[in-house]
Amino acid sequence: MIDIGESPEYLHLKPEGPLPALNGTAPFKAVIVIDSEVSPEWQAKVSNWLVQSGCRYMMAWGLDCSSWDDSVDLAHLEMFDFGEIPDDDFVMTTWHEKDSIHEAFWFAGHCAMHPSLVLEKTYIVHIGLEGRPADLLDTFRIAQTAR
Repeated sequence: MIDIGESPEYLHLKPEGPLPALNGTAPFKAVIVIDSEVSPEWQAKVSNWLVQSGCRYMMAWGLDCSSWDDSVDLAHLEMFDFGEIPDDDFVMTTWHEKDSIHEAFWFAGHCAMHPSLVLEKTYIVHIGLEGRPADLLDTFRIAQTAR
C-alpha cells in the first residue's frame, strides 16, 4: 500500500508533444489519465518511453484506456525482443475503463504492487490539452483515504 503521506508526481503530456526525461526514478508505477485522443504512433512512443524509463506497473484510465494496456504490453515485449523477461523487468498493466477515476487512483495506491520490486515512486501521467495538476493530485490523495 502507498504511504498516505507520499504524493505522486504529476506529469502533463500534451497530445503528440515531447516527452520529458525520467532519469533516476526507476522503478516506478504510472497512472495514465487520458483526456485527449492521440495517434497510434505517439501512443507507441509514450509506451516505449514509460517502459524504457523504468515503469514497472502501468494503469490506464480515460479515453480508449484498454489500448494503452496493449501498447505498453507491446513496448515491454519489444524491449526484450519477445524473449524471456527477468522478474525485476516485468511490467504489470491494467486498464480501468469501467471504474471512476477515484477507483482507479485507489487501486494505484492500495493494489498496484509488483511481484518482485518495491515501487516507491508514483506518477500521474496526464494526457490532455490543458493541465490539471491540482485536481488530479487532490483526487489521488482523497482516493487513498477511502475504504
